[in-house]
Amino acid sequence: MSDTTQLQGSTEISTAGRERLHKTLRHQQPDRIPIDFGGSATTGVHASCVAALRDYYGLEKRPVRVHEPFQMLATVEEDLRAAMGVDVVGVYSRSSMFGFPIDNWKSWNFNGLEVLVPGAFNVTTDAKGDTLIYPEGDMTVPPSGRMPQGGFFFDAIIRQDPIDDEKLDPQDNTEEFQLIAQPDLDHLARAAHAASATGAGVLAGFGGTAFGDIALVPGPFLKHPRGIRDVSEWYVSTRSRQDYIHKVFQRQSEVAIANLEKIHAVVGDSVQAVFICGTDFGTQTSAFCSVKTLRDLYLPYYKQVNDWIHAHTPWKTFKHSCGAVSKFIPSFIDAGFDILNPVQCSATGMEPEKLKSEFGDRIVFWGGGVDTQQVLPFGSPSEVREQVLRRCEVFAPGGGFVFNTIHNVQAGTPVENIVAMLDAVHEFNGRK
Repeated sequence: MSDTTQLQGSTEISTAGRERLHKTLRHQQPDRIPIDFGGSATTGVHASCVAALRDYYGLEKRPVRVHEPFQMLATVEEDLRAAMGVDVVGVYSRSSMFGFPIDNWKSWNFNGLEVLVPGAFNVTTDAKGDTLIYPEGDMTVPPSGRMPQGGFFFDAIIRQDPIDDEKLDPQDNTEEFQLIAQPDLDHLARAAHAASATGAGVLAGFGGTAFGDIALVPGPFLKHPRGIRDVSEWYVSTRSRQDYIHKVFQRQSEVAIANLEKIHAVVGDSVQAVFICGTDFGTQTSAFCSVKTLRDLYLPYYKQVNDWIHAHTPWKTFKHSCGAVSKFIPSFIDAGFDILNPVQCSATGMEPEKLKSEFGDRIVFWGGGVDTQQVLPFGSPSEVREQVLRRCEVFAPGGGFVFNTIHNVQAGTPVENIVAMLDAVHEFNGRK
């Protein structure tokens, strides 16, 4: 791969970010650690922090765009990417977690900060002062998300009818898995090729491949969700209704592969990595299930999707799972995942040295660069720098490491600490 490529006839753009990510994903030593902020819904930056970073770097003053309203993540635009030294660009689905298109921007006052939100971002305020948001922007149906007064993101509202096991139908939990519509396909084609044209590395989230992700189970994008939609009931069902879950996952896998075939036909090799699933298997100290349950219930469907991708595309596949998941990593690898995120090093058994030693040649660590529970939001800039440098020293050798925080940069994180984090990565990279 060359260092530059021609864009629109005469304009040369740097392809260093793309080449950097290409080598990293293949466990080759890049010229420096690639950096991702904004590439996915688990490696993003809260709107308030994006606004603060724009001010810090003296960029044009304008409202930030909230492209992911569920977590209130804002777009890291090209000028901010350049200021931060970001190497990765994200490709997102046309619609939000609440089922409305991410377009027709309008202004909204978010805790005193003016931001831009999609046109169908329709909200009301209840008697407690909480903000309620509606599926597909349709305010004639019950709301599907709630942001507490003074809060920073939405939680899904559980809308589940009483369960009658004799009438449970797996089709009720698969209504959201449909063959991709042409407008969505056209959007992904445009977005992927535009992202590739920047010369940055490209991470895409096509949707439809997240098996049992509890952020999606309640169906915040559906007007009238049916089936098992309560998160607690879903977890119970992974043990007590496994036949039902298998039928849901099998149908989902069939649709996902059919859609991936259509998407690859229009996206091609412009994408380098694909976000497959965000289902969490770990808590801070333990796990949500046994290794056997993961291998029996989830692994077959992960493997179907990953095997298709690896047989038909050059894409690398991205698995997000928070928590103490070291015991699951061999199964993730067996399932065909190439990438693990967010690499929650503060969780039990997730020490960086252990992870790199045991798995560093078989899976890419995308994240783990700094702790977002304590150090980044509450530490001093010097403490942030120290941890970032240490993490880079552990994870960087031999490639296989994309720098990102442990999950998204959350609201309230001091901008000085975010900048200290970025400066530390660039300091480390300057050693190479």
